[in-house]
Amino acid sequence: MIGWLPTYGPARKALGLSLAAAAILLFLLNLRRAGERAGRAAERLDAQERNDAIHRQMLDAAARRPNDRDALAHRLRDGRF
Repeated sequence: MIGWLPTYGPARKALGLSLAAAAILLFLLNLRRAGERAGRAAERLDAQERNDAIHRQMLDAAARRPNDRDALAHRLRDGRF
């Protein structure tokens, strides 16, 4: 019953146009999804860089800490803390 539809000229053209429109729509939806994924990856990278900078600051502060209580008292007396 529907087998004659693809052989009919205007129906065949409409079918071709609708398939092309569907392909373009799917392509655009895929681009949107890829853009969202790239945005999330960029946010994750920014967060990781911030965390690394904070961790580096903590490690630097730990490297400069006094070795014992006497060194701490000496630094406090000198006002270099």
